[in-house]
Amino acid sequence: MSSDESPVVHIKRMKVEVEDCGAVYLLDRRDYGAGGGLDDSPTHSIGLVKVEDKGVVCLHIAAQWGPVDFTVAVADQDPGAHFDGYEDIVEISCDSPSGEFLLAGWHMDWDDEKAHILPPLPGGPGTYRLRYHTQGDMESWPIDGYYLQIWPAPQYDPAVLKSTSQFLQYLLNPESWEPQ
Repeated sequence: MSSDESPVVHIKRMKVEVEDCGAVYLLDRRDYGAGGGLDDSPTHSIGLVKVEDKGVVCLHIAAQWGPVDFTVAVADQDPGAHFDGYEDIVEISCDSPSGEFLLAGWHMDWDDEKAHILPPLPGGPGTYRLRYHTQGDMESWPIDGYYLQIWPAPQYDPAVLKSTSQFLQYLLNPESWEPQ
C-alpha cells in the first residue's frame, strides 16, 4: 500500500470496567508477560502509556475505578492523530508476539468476560505504534474518553503530540510537578 492511499481502519467501541489503580491494559492475546519485564529505559514510557513487557502495555486513565469509554482503531498504516476534542496525545512503540491484542481494565482477579478482544493486527506478529488520545483529567472526571490507534510501524522513540492536562504533566515529571 502506498502512503497516499487511505488507511483501512477497524474500530471497536467499548466500556472497559476498572476495579482499581486507574489503569487499562493492552495485552497480547496469547503471550503477554512472557518476557520477564523490560528495563526502565525512557523508550518504554511516555507518561500516559508504559510498555511493561512484550505484549503488556499499561494505559493510564484519570478515573481510579468504574466503567470508562474506550475506542480502539486498528489500522494498516498511520491513520493520523485526532487533535480536536482531546487534551493529551502520546505515541509509543510496542511488540505483539501473536498479532492479536485484547483490552482489559485492571482487576484484582482476571475475568475473561471483561476482556475485550480487538480486531486482528494487520501485520500479524511484529512491532506496532500506539497513539493514545485522552480527554478528561483529574479536574474533569465525568468526561473521561479514550481513543487508542494501533498500526504496524518500525520502532521509534516515544513522543508527546499534545499536552494540555495537569494529569499528563504530573505523569511525565512527578518530581517537579506543582498543581496549578
